[in-house]
Amino acid sequence: MNPARQGVLLVTGASRGIGAATASLAGARGYAVAVNYRSDVRAAEAVVHRIEQGGGRAIALQAHVADEQAVIDMFEACTCRLGTITGLVNNAGILERQSTLAAMQMDRIRHVFETNVFGTMLCTREAVRRMAISAGGYGGGIVNVSSAAARLGSPGEYVDYAASKGAIDTLTIGLAKEVAGEGIRVNGVRPGFIDTEMHASGGEPDRIERVKGGIPLQRGGRPEEVAEAILWLLSPAASYTTGAFIDVSGGK
Repeated sequence: MNPARQGVLLVTGASRGIGAATASLAGARGYAVAVNYRSDVRAAEAVVHRIEQGGGRAIALQAHVADEQAVIDMFEACTCRLGTITGLVNNAGILERQSTLAAMQMDRIRHVFETNVFGTMLCTREAVRRMAISAGGYGGGIVNVSSAAARLGSPGEYVDYAASKGAIDTLTIGLAKEVAGEGIRVNGVRPGFIDTEMHASGGEPDRIERVKGGIPLQRGGRPEEVAEAILWLLSPAASYTTGAFIDVSGGK
């Protein structure tokens, strides 16, 4: 039996932003948390420290989610150190600088899809292999962090990112039907303009200030607000919810 009160949760891209907020909230609510990071070990260890300071249990696991062997090794380490996984949050994602599609190079498009789509699929595959009741698992929940961009398209800025998140929405719907009989629920959240470091990656750190007038709630969101939706979808309160999405986008 898993020692954690709520089970074992792996959060990808958990050293900052939505991932860090989700890992921290999960730790506070009784999950044993694997904090995945790609390169910023100090930030990941800070998240682990916050969870431990609150009486929770957490470990940091380095892996680039687009690297198949690294993903397999990460899941094995999670199992060995925390127990059988019962939850996965596919949060790791990237975007490049704002651009029209006509100006994009293929290397950029490939890079975005390798992390956002292939990485999510790899992590999900490994989670299902361990969660499935037929494989001796306990069942569990998977939450994919998509984006409102999947609905809006992000024209003139990030259509490649938006397309990658559209793929995640389709994965969520199909996989939810595929693994329901294995005791696994699969859902998604679609954040809108959330105040994280990702906007700086796109070349506009103050992007939310520019666009907030077009958001019905007239402000950007906080990572903690997205984390609350993710934790609800993982919880027993959402036991009859699968293949669904929560838009955390201020009405946009």
